[in-house]
Parts: sequence; C-alpha cells; structure tokens
Amino acid sequence: MTRPNLARSNAERANYLRLVMPILMMVFWQWSAVLINSPDYPTPVAVYHAFVFELTQEQMLYHLGMTLWRVILSFAFSMVLGVMFGIMMGRFPRLNELSDPVLILALNIPALVTILLCYLSIGLVEAAAVTAVALNKIPTVVAMIREGARMVDNELIDVARVFRLSPTTRFLRVFLPQLYPYIMASARTGLSLIWKIVLVVELIGRSNGVGFKLHTLFQFFDIAGILAYTFAFVAIIYLLEALIFRPLDKVVSRGRV
Repeated sequence: MTRPNLARSNAERANYLRLVMPILMMVFWQWSAVLINSPDYPTPVAVYHAFVFELTQEQMLYHLGMTLWRVILSFAFSMVLGVMFGIMMGRFPRLNELSDPVLILALNIPALVTILLCYLSIGLVEAAAVTAVALNKIPTVVAMIREGARMVDNELIDVARVFRLSPTTRFLRVFLPQLYPYIMASARTGLSLIWKIVLVVELIGRSNGVGFKLHTLFQFFDIAGILAYTFAFVAIIYLLEALIFRPLDKVVSRGRV
C-alpha cells in the first residue's frame, strides 16, 4: 500500500473510532433511561421528540441564531483585544510589571459579577451582554498570548532586521507565526468558555437566545427540552470546530500561513 493510501486508510479508521464512544454512550443512555423509567431522566428518543417540537413549533432556529451572533461578536472582540494586549505585555517588561496586578484581578473576578455590573452600568441592552462576555474572556486570552510573546525567538527577528525587512513584514512573517499555536489554543478555549457565559448573560437579562429558553424550560421542569437545546448548540460548536479550527490547524502545522 502506497503512503498516500496508507495515510487515507489511517484517517478513515480514526474517523470510525471517533464515532464509537458517542454511539456507546447513546446506547448506555437509552438502556439506563428505560431501566430507570423516570420523567427526570428522559431517553434519547424523548430528547429527539423535544428537539423536533422546538424546531417546528417553537422558535429554536431564532434563539440559536441570537446566541450564535452574541458568541461571534464576543469572540471577535475578546480575541482582537486579547491578542493586542497580550503581545504588548509579553514584549514590554515594564508594561507587563505595571499591568500584571490588573490582569490577575481580572482573571479572578467571577463572571457573574462582571455580567451584573455591565447590566447595571450600561443597561439591559445588547451592548451590555456582549461587553460582559468579552470582558470575561479577554484576560484569559491576554495571559496565554503574553506567554507566547515571551517565547518568541528574538534571534529570528534580529535576522529579519539584518535583511532590512520592514516592521510590518517582520511582524507578519517572523513574529506572528510563532504565536499561532498560542492564538489557536486561546481561540479554542475561548469559544468553549464564551458560549457558556453567553447562556448566563441571556438567562439574566435577555429576552431571547438559548439561555433565555433554558430558563423558560427550567420553569416547566422540561428536562428533555433543556437537553434538546443543549445538544443543538453543542452541534453548532462542533460544526464551527470542523469548518474553521481544524482546517486552520492543518494550515498552521504545514507552515502555510
């Protein structure tokens, strides 16, 4: 078997193995739910029926879209600002000394406190929701990017300077590629953290979104509906992972960026 065919066969085998655990978990869930036979422990079939009901009879797509929109906005703001401040703190020791206490404070402020303060100061508006989520994520991005900026090979930058590359070229072609692993790591962790915070923001002060629907379903003790919305949004996150982050990972690993 040639090397390309062997690599393709290994990739297909890995994809099949990746499906084994979810299938086993689903089988165990169905078996245990039937065995327990309790309304507080719905079967996968009941969750599927709840999903179909919310999709066809309610406004699931609208609420999923509103949550996804808030996630995208918050993610974009937090990544741009976090990368900027992280690079500055990592490359300028004096700035890092001055800003480090503020960063430690920001990392340890509870997300709920930030959300409440944003709603109280800005109001129960969309800007407050996005700001609250971004403020909760920015410190984490700054901390990760700062460590990456510290690890940048200065000798490579000196070589680029000897060859008289422009500052923009040095930044884009020499400095920034060394930060890509840290940027990707902060992006992945950021996405998983942001959508959870968005749900809390929507639960407290929004009249739409997945968080709002989860609060409504909680009031009716609709566990199947709660799980239906949860799995629906997790599926969207998996789709973003497959369409955006994995291709970017392959590009970065091959050094094409």
